[in-house]
Amino acid sequence: MRNKKILLSAFALSVCLFSLRAQNKVNYKFGLVSAADFKLETVKFDSGANVLIIADIGKTSFEGNDNGHFTLVFTRFMRVKIMNKNGFEIGNQEIQLYHNGEGGFEKLSSLKASTFNLENGIIQETKLEVKSIFTEKYNNNIDIKKFSLPALKEGAVFDLEYTTRSPYTYMLKPWSFQGDYPRLWSEYEMIIPPTFHYVMKMQGDENFAVNTTKVIQVTYSIRQPGNNGYSPGKTESDLYSLSGNSLNKHWVKRNVPALHKEAFTTTLANYYSRVSFQLNYFQWSNESEKQEFMSDWKATSKSLLERDDFGVAITRENSWMSDELNGVLKDAHSEDEKTYSIFNYIRDNFNTISKYGYSKNSLFTNNTLKQVFKNKEGNVAEINLLLTAMLQKAGIKADPMILSTRDHGIANAGYPLIEDYNYVICAVTIGDKIITLDASQPFNGLGQLPSYCYNGWGHIINEANPTPILFSADSVHETSLKNVFIFADEKGKLTGSCKNILGKIESNSTRREISNNSEKVFEQNIQKAYGSDIVIENVRYDSLKKYDFPLTINYDFELKNMGSADIIYFEPIMGDGYKTNPFASMDRNYPVEIPYQIDEMYTLNMDIPVGYKVDELPKSARVAYNDKEGMFEYLIQSGAENLQLRVHFKLNKAFFPVEEYNTLRDFFAFVVKKEGEKIVFQKIK
Repeated sequence: MRNKKILLSAFALSVCLFSLRAQNKVNYKFGLVSAADFKLETVKFDSGANVLIIADIGKTSFEGNDNGHFTLVFTRFMRVKIMNKNGFEIGNQEIQLYHNGEGGFEKLSSLKASTFNLENGIIQETKLEVKSIFTEKYNNNIDIKKFSLPALKEGAVFDLEYTTRSPYTYMLKPWSFQGDYPRLWSEYEMIIPPTFHYVMKMQGDENFAVNTTKVIQVTYSIRQPGNNGYSPGKTESDLYSLSGNSLNKHWVKRNVPALHKEAFTTTLANYYSRVSFQLNYFQWSNESEKQEFMSDWKATSKSLLERDDFGVAITRENSWMSDELNGVLKDAHSEDEKTYSIFNYIRDNFNTISKYGYSKNSLFTNNTLKQVFKNKEGNVAEINLLLTAMLQKAGIKADPMILSTRDHGIANAGYPLIEDYNYVICAVTIGDKIITLDASQPFNGLGQLPSYCYNGWGHIINEANPTPILFSADSVHETSLKNVFIFADEKGKLTGSCKNILGKIESNSTRREISNNSEKVFEQNIQKAYGSDIVIENVRYDSLKKYDFPLTINYDFELKNMGSADIIYFEPIMGDGYKTNPFASMDRNYPVEIPYQIDEMYTLNMDIPVGYKVDELPKSARVAYNDKEGMFEYLIQSGAENLQLRVHFKLNKAFFPVEEYNTLRDFFAFVVKKEGEKIVFQKIK
């Protein structure tokens, strides 16, 4: 790597970033780093940041090309300061390049990056070397250019600038003005030729320092190649000039705080200040025919079903699966039985693999279904498309369904944008009921989907009848029940038993935990949760392998060290309960999104230790959340020899808007405080 020493000139020293921020236009240039950039401290509006993005500037424009159309040109410049070592991660950069095998390739036409460190009053530049840039295949349509900024240290500043050129003019670059790090300056400009007509979607607040739209005159030179099929015998290319009212849009945001992820959040990308686009239609002139791009779900379904990496996989004859299918269905007769047998077979005999996890690279296949079947493994799309194909082969009406998972973002329900979706499941229609299946996750029961699938509208991909289905977190009810009994013998020994009936989602995660480790490790974790004063033994499981049913965990225990002290402080909610408030922040700038409705019941029946009496008992209480939207009930009573406690916590909705945050936070604070109260036993003298 080469180091370039730059002496600070009087001009550079006079540049003050904060004065530039007071303006609505700045003129950052790659490599023109000043002393002021190194003196920047953590900004007041976002204290504690590990990284400060000094400037993030993007521009999209169009050029006429030699193929009779346009090339989309996108340029981005970033200047970033590393505040501390926890910010080194931003130095790992990725640039995605798209290709569909038909319309050419998106290309990285230029890239330069340098890190600047201030040492003894001198700025030292370390340039990114070309050999440090790697290309990685993400999937069949996306390659990734990966590189890491060199010589990163605490206090370093780096510049990054690159340009991509794309033939895919329908994929206009979106822009996020907000992200994981605070931005002092975020700017996006675009110039759109008169032939393109886009629909714009603005997300987040619209408090812009600059938000302008104006018409400018731009001339585009387009070369129509010869021998194009439209003019027989034509071999020479023609050069055309297109002039007209191009649209110039320009946005600037200053002092943009980061959004920090907190408890019960789908993805922060849903709430970033952001602008995105969808090509509506293309038209050469007012007299020419429009080329429509915003299709409906019938057209989208047709397109997906014709793709080799999606629909063709299930529309093939697939005769190779017949023998295996006959064995799977030997004891199945009705459509319900056949569906159940095929689903269980795929779920239990195929491994789901994905280099990037379930939420990425899961909409399309990388291998044929025959290869997936032979290898007994595939990504989410491959597993569930194989399920769909086998069901169809068995005469069951089955279709693929696409949706967007919670960490991927909410899909726009207004029109079909394939990039909004990242997950494939199977939809089976039997009579008038639709059953949604996901065989890619090993512990799902029939009709059960992982909680991350409940994130808005999914769409059945069927050309004749593309049906939308709403997957709302409010439709998922997580119900659990824990019963604890504590018995006292005549010698004062306290023993007990616990029966814990888990909700479906907790059952799934617990089965996964046991499978990934062992029953022994799981039981050791139960013991750790109780501490040394309670000894767990004789753990039993009910329905551990029956995935269509809730998992029940039973165990016995003994309470140690409770018969000698004059005063015993006993916490009646054992093991579980809300120990801390999940909403620690005083304020929150986006909604609370719990993945399901909660209904939890805890009961305790306890003998009072021999030789003791109840000295202090928590008071019973009942509070409602927003009238009928939730409740917390704590009912306790004591007799001469025993006491009973029932705690019921319930939330009748999963989504809580920003304006409800403080109310929800106070509600949980009450629950935590109440569940932490102790019973006081005093020795009888």
